[in-house]
Amino acid sequence: MSTQIKSITPELIREVESKSRLLFSQETIKTALDKMAQVMHKELATQDPIFLTVMNGGLFVMSELCLRLNFPLQMDYVHATRYNGEVNGATIHWKHEPSLPLEGRTVVIVDDILDGGITLKAITDYCYAKNATKVYTAVLMDKVNARLPEGTRNADFTAVFEENNAYVYGFGLDYHDYLRNIPGIYAVAEEHMF
Repeated sequence: MSTQIKSITPELIREVESKSRLLFSQETIKTALDKMAQVMHKELATQDPIFLTVMNGGLFVMSELCLRLNFPLQMDYVHATRYNGEVNGATIHWKHEPSLPLEGRTVVIVDDILDGGITLKAITDYCYAKNATKVYTAVLMDKVNARLPEGTRNADFTAVFEENNAYVYGFGLDYHDYLRNIPGIYAVAEEHMF
């Protein structure tokens, strides 16, 4: 891993993209989301849930997921991040709290990734502090070997699993706030881990 801080430019982003390797194609992701939505439907269809999107990465997941859910639900969002445009997480920054009241409701937190689990745990704790009755977590990707001791252990609903702990981007996941819009999930080459 490079210790030198590089300037993030469009040229560097193109280089990162050219040296990355595909982990999950768009078709694979969509099939996995189909299956995840079927499981969610069985669990949530009678609960009148609020789906709470974690911005920005969760937006891509939620936009695909909500089209697969055929039951009454409400949507809101929260913006809490440990990464703030970097590849290493730090302190959680709260940028926006939900506007819908969570008291007495089932809440489904939708995020792009479960890695260390710190952000997901903080948002789950927040929802329970606002008196949500039940809180579920749904993630596009679970990096199963990245969990931190104080983080959420598992998501209730997961589309794809990644065991090699690679730094990833695409389908909502970002690399220095770029590449969220790539229609697949890619692993960043070691030389670009800064």
